[in-house]
Amino acid sequence: MSENRVVQGRMVTAETLAELIEGEPVMEAESISEADRDCPDCGGDVLSVGYMPSVTAFVVGQKCQDCSWSDTDRD
Repeated sequence: MSENRVVQGRMVTAETLAELIEGEPVMEAESISEADRDCPDCGGDVLSVGYMPSVTAFVVGQKCQDCSWSDTDRD
């Protein structure tokens, strides 16, 4: 079960976090976890979430809790 986290001043679910990273709705998302890194832009805490943007893809995305920085494990 996904727990809510605060990202850029608002509460988000795993699905909402994945949508912030992806820029569009996703099919499914796993629970949010703490990433083992700091944000390269502001030094803030980074969250990680695994999600399926499509039927054939699984992506792990990371998003800063304090600024707009995000990244994925896509090649």
